[in-house]
Amino acid sequence: MRINKYLALCGVASRRKSEQFVIDGKVFVNGKVITDLSYDVNVKKDKVELEGKQLSLPSNYVYYKLNKPKGYICSAMDDRGRKTVFDIVKSDVRLFTIGRLDYDTEGLIILTNDGDLAQKISHPSHETEKEYIVKIEGGILESELAVLRNGVVEKGVRMPKAKVEFLELINGDAKLSVVIHEGKNRQIRRMFEAIGKNIKLLKRVRIGEIKLGGLSRGEYRPLNDFEICSLLGEK
Repeated sequence: MRINKYLALCGVASRRKSEQFVIDGKVFVNGKVITDLSYDVNVKKDKVELEGKQLSLPSNYVYYKLNKPKGYICSAMDDRGRKTVFDIVKSDVRLFTIGRLDYDTEGLIILTNDGDLAQKISHPSHETEKEYIVKIEGGILESELAVLRNGVVEKGVRMPKAKVEFLELINGDAKLSVVIHEGKNRQIRRMFEAIGKNIKLLKRVRIGEIKLGGLSRGEYRPLNDFEICSLLGEK
């Protein structure tokens, strides 16, 4: 693992600032100063120090991504006895979801035991992009797309703007990509209800830079290094 990525994952600073620590001769590996940004850290053997403090990758946090099927909720328990995403993702630690999907929506969910991070990223002020694939009954007019993009008005209140792209027409039904930031409760369903459209499929495929990828419905896996850096805000 490149030295700047290792420092970023250890939580000392962003990758860019970590590079500066290396250039300034503040990073030592196995007792020797390292100034080469291409240096690869052996995470199992190398002893890495920054200004005299030994660093280590966080071992107490886990990060997963799940392709949530329809028919599951994102709460830990349900008084109606419905299945939850925690019935799918097995873990010895308590997990939190980063964002939620409603019962009838499928797609990307991120789960972690880093509760502070989950709360931070889920907050609207973080402005994390969330991309959905939407299939609606029937076609859609350009004027209706413009309404969605500008923010539909619901009960006298304008909802947030959205990036909406028409993808294709399948057997007379429109398929679209919709990107939002805030993720208000049932926001996309409410957007299309406001213009009189019935959603046949709603699937989240991206959160920030983390994509659903090739996960089958109900499948999950740990995030890789790139995805963790992206989640933590490190480039």
